[in-house]
Amino acid sequence: MAQLKGKLALVTGASSGIGECIARAFAAEGARLVLAARRKEKLERLAAELPGSLVLELDVRDAEAVTRALRPHPFDIVIPGAGLALGLDPVQKGSPVDWSEMIDTNVKGVLHVLGAVTPGMIERRRGDIVFLGSVAGRQAYPGGNVYCATKAAIRSLYESLRYDLHDTGIRVSTVDPGMVRTPFSDVRFKGDGERAAKVYAGVDYLWPEDIADIVRFVVTRPARVNIGEVVVWSKDQASAMQVARRT
Repeated sequence: MAQLKGKLALVTGASSGIGECIARAFAAEGARLVLAARRKEKLERLAAELPGSLVLELDVRDAEAVTRALRPHPFDIVIPGAGLALGLDPVQKGSPVDWSEMIDTNVKGVLHVLGAVTPGMIERRRGDIVFLGSVAGRQAYPGGNVYCATKAAIRSLYESLRYDLHDTGIRVSTVDPGMVRTPFSDVRFKGDGERAAKVYAGVDYLWPEDIADIVRFVVTRPARVNIGEVVVWSKDQASAMQVARRT
């Protein structure tokens, strides 16, 4: 049964990983999709598999571009999923350039999306906003400093938005995964595939499809139900720092 038939869903960061899988899960439920990311060619390949999808080449760090692109659309579901980690150095060895990109994308980018879409959702008095947080926003780990701080900020934004929108008919949720095998570590280590592979070696990690299925479940509950926070661990992961590995 197509539970999202006719609903218009925005997924930022839809060109790969969890965002791409969310788009596929929503399409399978009958949703109409607006796919947004910086990599237009990947979005176009995905849209070719999901007929009727609209592609937006969009950098969420650009507030004016985000407003122009998103404000006209009557979104029912918004997944502000664009985000990244860069580096794993302690603060004293970190890169200010990397810090800025993480903060501008993971925090300010989400704010830009919210600023563009919430006025229309409030006017229509309905909709779902689902943040893609992380266990890193709940438990810091060595070298995580700025990335962990950005995900802690997302958790605070989730809590704040529940206050801001509590009387508008809009549901607000956050799904916070642990270790998921996506291009995340390849980006973090700037294309060092060998180092990225070691992150997941010997671990029965989560798949992006697992997270997409949970997000789909969250937005398909009866209108009276708002699932607030979902924390998702691999069975091999006890905390942000403790992971069982098999050799």
